[in-house]
Amino acid sequence: MKKRTIKQTTERRISASLRIALVLLLLVLNIASVVILTYFLQSHAFIIFALLELIAIGAAVNIQSSDSPGSYKLAWTLLVVAVPVAGMVLYVLWGGNVQSKKLNLLPLPPPGSRSMELRQSSAGQERLGEVLPNWQRTARLLTRRDFLLYRNTAATYFSSGTAFFEDALRRMEKAERFIFLEYFILAEGKLWDRMQSILTEKARHGVEIKIVFDDFGNITRMRNETIEAMRAEGMEVCVFNPVHQYVNRLYFNYRDHRKILCIDGQYAYTGGVNVADEYVGILRRFGEWKDGGVLLDGPGAWGLTAQFLHMWEMLGERFHNEHDYYRPLYDRESPGWCQPFGDGPMNNPDNPAEDVYFQCITNARRSLWFTTPYFAVEDSMVRALCMAAGSGVDVRLMLPGIPDHKYTQIVAGSYYELLLRHGVKIYEFTPGFLHTKSLTADGEIAILGSINMDYRSFQLHCECGVVFYGAPVIADVLRDMEDIQSRSRQVDPKSWAKRSRFKKILEKVLRVFSIWM
Repeated sequence: MKKRTIKQTTERRISASLRIALVLLLLVLNIASVVILTYFLQSHAFIIFALLELIAIGAAVNIQSSDSPGSYKLAWTLLVVAVPVAGMVLYVLWGGNVQSKKLNLLPLPPPGSRSMELRQSSAGQERLGEVLPNWQRTARLLTRRDFLLYRNTAATYFSSGTAFFEDALRRMEKAERFIFLEYFILAEGKLWDRMQSILTEKARHGVEIKIVFDDFGNITRMRNETIEAMRAEGMEVCVFNPVHQYVNRLYFNYRDHRKILCIDGQYAYTGGVNVADEYVGILRRFGEWKDGGVLLDGPGAWGLTAQFLHMWEMLGERFHNEHDYYRPLYDRESPGWCQPFGDGPMNNPDNPAEDVYFQCITNARRSLWFTTPYFAVEDSMVRALCMAAGSGVDVRLMLPGIPDHKYTQIVAGSYYELLLRHGVKIYEFTPGFLHTKSLTADGEIAILGSINMDYRSFQLHCECGVVFYGAPVIADVLRDMEDIQSRSRQVDPKSWAKRSRFKKILEKVLRVFSIWM
């Protein structure tokens, strides 16, 4: 066991360099092939080049005939045709049919639902149809994917990472049965020190501690020594899609981007916040880090806990108790409904997150507001946003003023001109980086979770979210959105149209290849 751990640690440390080296090698091979064909095989260069292009065209036809999204097909087609050698090798390793790329997860069904839960969910849908008839279809869309509708669940919205973790750490200190964490980033620092101290104390007192984190998101932020120390204290830690496996399979595109914290079954948190110092303002990287999250207290918490249970078992791990042990114990009287849901590459091309966003856009009648750190969506969703705004819906898109990656801001900007032309209002959060992921429509529905409005979240990442219908928390989200707008710069259509020609060209180029960003 010790030898295996040392081996995996060594592979983990060298794999990042190996990935970069592989890409560079492929590019060098492509350049070398051109040089050789030009200077040493002049008499046969035309035939060889023609053969390569024919193979590339065949690959392009195969890509275009797949069920993949349009942006995915366009990017790979251009790469394969432009640089046949490197393009086709990269396509075989990282592209191919999206559905054929399987993670190393066991094909297990999610935890089953009780017959009483099914009846209550069905009754909730009928009542929702009477109170908010415009959103009954959204609830049905998710229910048919086995994401149930819950009542009697209190929801608390947190408009900052600091408020989110202060509440979460306070409840963790009171945990009696179990604490589950599933995060894209668990970074060592002051926040993690506080959390690890609580987890260590709880583990010593017999509280069941289980942790899942994404390896790619933590390759430079969580030491193996820290992981082993956690395990030595009795915590169970499982790494999603370990980096050392990429040496052979290179599936680093598939990541666990979820943010789930479950405590004693009664409480479940999700949102945009990861466990890292920048999320609570201790570390200042891109100005003010604006984030948000939500707490579910009651039966709805099971919707997020069940997602953790499912992931843990798909990773080949086991639980100490039956699934029912991890369910909530108490109802919390609260109006409205909540519907937790998940998404991931395992269910491609069926993408609940993208479908729910799309349906909210098409269903909205009065207002449609979004916050997202990244905006890179399919043309169909852009057209839906334009149609909504053109029909009189108040469509507002809130994005970072200071991005964490400059190219993502440029890609988002490539959509501005068309959106502005159709009446979509765009705001850039001037104090810093807006990382909150939220949606509200007509003041009647809200979505909170880990989902970005980009290709990665809709197609490649494991994500989670909660839809709220007619719940008080919706008003809290709207107030936070209004505050964001009051501290943002609204993009002016005339000023935006005057941006440089170079920027316009760069926007178009980066947008084509946004699926890899």
